[in-house]
Amino acid sequence: MRAKPSIGGRNQVSRIARVGFCILFVLFNLNPMRVALIAPPFIAVPPKRYGGTELFIAELAHGLQRQGVEVVVYTNGESTVDAPMRWLYPEGEWPLKHEVEASLKGLNHFAWAIQEAAEHADLIHVNSAPGLSFSRFTDVPMVYTVHHALDESLVEFYQSYPDVSYVTISDFQREKLSMPDMRTIHHGIDPSLYFVPDGKREYLSFLGRIAPPKGTHLAIEIAKKSGIPLKIAGEIQPINKQYWETMVKPHVDGKFIEYVGEVGMEDKVELLGKSRAMLFPVQWDEPFGLVMIEAMACGSPVLAMPGGSVGEVVKEGVSGNVRKTADELAECARNLNMPAPKVRSYMEEFFSVKRMASDYINLYSEILRDGVAEAEQIVA
Repeated sequence: MRAKPSIGGRNQVSRIARVGFCILFVLFNLNPMRVALIAPPFIAVPPKRYGGTELFIAELAHGLQRQGVEVVVYTNGESTVDAPMRWLYPEGEWPLKHEVEASLKGLNHFAWAIQEAAEHADLIHVNSAPGLSFSRFTDVPMVYTVHHALDESLVEFYQSYPDVSYVTISDFQREKLSMPDMRTIHHGIDPSLYFVPDGKREYLSFLGRIAPPKGTHLAIEIAKKSGIPLKIAGEIQPINKQYWETMVKPHVDGKFIEYVGEVGMEDKVELLGKSRAMLFPVQWDEPFGLVMIEAMACGSPVLAMPGGSVGEVVKEGVSGNVRKTADELAECARNLNMPAPKVRSYMEEFFSVKRMASDYINLYSEILRDGVAEAEQIVA
């Protein structure tokens, strides 16, 4: 493993003090762990509409706090997460209008956030690749959750930072990377934010970006072949405008195929809770697919096509079905036999925020325990 560049004698003293805390934490648990969660600055935490990474950060912050961890979230000023917050930019910016300016804004945010967090936190948890660059300038341990699909240029970038602890959000994703310190922690959500409504479920649902990789056009095909109405919700980003105009909009009649726009939390729960099943006909290697466990939390099984994490999240015949074609999924939709309470129970057992937070705390604690050995070497 390549050595991390020295950053001067001043930080040697702070390093000794920090690893001294690690000894106290590990041996006596005298103080709560202090973790900085650093989000990108573009979308509020939690998101008002679109934003899977930001929803993850909000859920993790709440879960960590419930288990005694002191958390500070670095985000933007529009965020409403129930945790101490810091921000450099008072407003979010989505969708991004200018790629170069957005990149500079992101770098400025991460540079500021990591500099400040290094003064107070025992561990820094970043959630966007640019933040890794600043691990060179601090001795505070850093965790990075990989939220994106496989990108070879980013894989090469990650190899420049072997001292960071990497977390993938699916085993599929982990198998595509090759970092020395890496593990999978599946996402989790707070079941209390979702409910299983009474009453008849009349339609299928699709929730996600209106984009070719998400398979919105296939959701329409499945609905038509099954004879069950479909409600579509999601963001139409400028880059996908032509796809919307040519592949989706011509089928939207406001009756059998309905587009309800972007939805916030309350409308999302209602949409999913009243649907027979949520369609997830992805055409790419999905890194995780947070919306799948949100549907399950509402008692709605997931009818999906294989890709990436899907097989790890959907349990066949318990929380959904995975099939290769629209014809097969249409047949599944017509013959659903997965009771909503059992779908919900599956989600609670495997994808709760409590389990997710515990997994991250175990990782954080291991990193801090490793600091004991480092302390012994420094003070010897």
